[in-house]
Amino acid sequence: MNSICYIYGAMDPGIVQFKKNAGDFIIAADGGYAYLQNANIVPDLVVGDFDSLGAPPQREKVICFPPEKDYTDLDLAIREGKKRGYQTFCIYGALGGRLDHTIANIQLLAALAQEGGRGYLLGGGQAVTVLAEGALHFAPRSKGYFSAFAFGAPASGVYEQGLKYTLTDAQLDVLFPLGVSNEFCGMKASISVREGKLLLIWDQDMEQFDPRLLEL
Repeated sequence: MNSICYIYGAMDPGIVQFKKNAGDFIIAADGGYAYLQNANIVPDLVVGDFDSLGAPPQREKVICFPPEKDYTDLDLAIREGKKRGYQTFCIYGALGGRLDHTIANIQLLAALAQEGGRGYLLGGGQAVTVLAEGALHFAPRSKGYFSAFAFGAPASGVYEQGLKYTLTDAQLDVLFPLGVSNEFCGMKASISVREGKLLLIWDQDMEQFDPRLLEL
């Protein structure tokens, strides 16, 4: 896996612990800068229109945009990460709050998946991603619920292994939530899709999240 671009939005993501490896990059999207300040985390870049923060921070490496724009602050942050060659994004502080913003953020995950990248929305004890024609793997320590939904169109060749309920070469339809409320059960688990996209949502301990382990 390539290095990770960490992005922080304006919502409180709760307890966050991660190890920034060499080559990783941290971006604050508007109000996310205030969270990073409180957590004593120094971002490599700050972007946004700063309607949440109130004013651009007085520091180097700030990109300021007008509030009347087509792109959300999170979209702008992802675009800046992509310009720097990043394909994997861990995004904190972008779940909860306004439902329309959450839906917009999920659409950004789908766009990343369409381009061969991967984004994870993290917060409130949950993780969200969009999987396109690939697989994710979960350690036996994973606990709680796991849900998979067809995104945009039917998804075929869906396999769920090591979960309470298994699927083998199944098709998930956008009008029937067959994949909701599965459960981890103390085993190595995996999900894969041969064709189409899956929106995945699962319970996740924020102190143990490492996308490098999911994509082995």
